[in-house]
Amino acid sequence: MGNPLHLRRTPIDFAENSQIIEIIEKVGDFKQLAAAVESDLAALDADKIPTGWRDRKVSGELRFGFADAQGRVPALEGELNATLDAVCQRCLEPLELPLTSNLRLVFLGEQGREIDGEAYEVWELDGDELSIVELIEEALLMAIPFVAMHDGDAGCTAKAEAGAAEEKMTLPFANLKTQMQQED
Repeated sequence: MGNPLHLRRTPIDFAENSQIIEIIEKVGDFKQLAAAVESDLAALDADKIPTGWRDRKVSGELRFGFADAQGRVPALEGELNATLDAVCQRCLEPLELPLTSNLRLVFLGEQGREIDGEAYEVWELDGDELSIVELIEEALLMAIPFVAMHDGDAGCTAKAEAGAAEEKMTLPFANLKTQMQQED
């Protein structure tokens, strides 16, 4: 059997077989994800672009089954993990961006949102078949923060520079209220 990432079947087929797909791949194996990372890293000088960013690991597990007891609502639960190279939007330096995407999906219309009291997200398909690669790419792309930044102050040169600037800042109106009260 070939790579399970390239399987295209209906969600019902995956669910009926209780398909479990373990993922241990590289960022470069996902065209859309790699294109998004490459586009972001293009903002860096060539000497700052991390080497081997395409070889970073994407891992996880997808478990298919049914969300209802009657076996009519195909569902997927799983977790995806990846560490992407990105550009900190605060200091414009490279950073390692850890991503985790927890999935609880059903592949039906709006009636599938809540099954047996448990909330699921409805995943819309283009056509009848589900592409595992496309699902993984889309889930990870949605997990990327809108503005990537270093976590806390560690490693962010802009945060350190901003702190130094705050120390030097003069506040010309800091005691204005006191001065106005003294004039009255």
